[in-house]
Amino acid sequence: MAAKATLHCLTGCAIGEVLGMVIGTSLGWNNIQTIALAVGLAFVFGYALTMVGVLKAGLTFKQALRVALAADTISILVMEIVDNGIMVIVPGAMDAGVASWLFWGALAFAFLIAFLVTTPVNKWLIGKGKGHAVVHAYH
Repeated sequence: MAAKATLHCLTGCAIGEVLGMVIGTSLGWNNIQTIALAVGLAFVFGYALTMVGVLKAGLTFKQALRVALAADTISILVMEIVDNGIMVIVPGAMDAGVASWLFWGALAFAFLIAFLVTTPVNKWLIGKGKGHAVVHAYH
């Protein structure tokens, strides 16, 4: 269950992260601006994916937002710290540009490590009845 929850979180994060990294690097933004955009979009897409599912269960937008915030905030936060930290420490990854194998390879590696680090966090949260355990009542 934790791996499935993490994969769900990773999907939303990856959409936002890739979009943010592509936009920021394409516009020639500095690393801080690019990372800020990527993190912001990762949260938006991560929450949005959760909200789609719980909205289908009949919750109002406000209720669905509350569920998404409770279910995903810690998971997304951990994932974003890990994957952006890796992108910053891989030499040249942030400056490589979207046409570079270095950029995409570093990003894929960052997502893999973020998944491996975040899965036990989600397992712990689910065990406490928090995190994605909140969402499962609506599936």
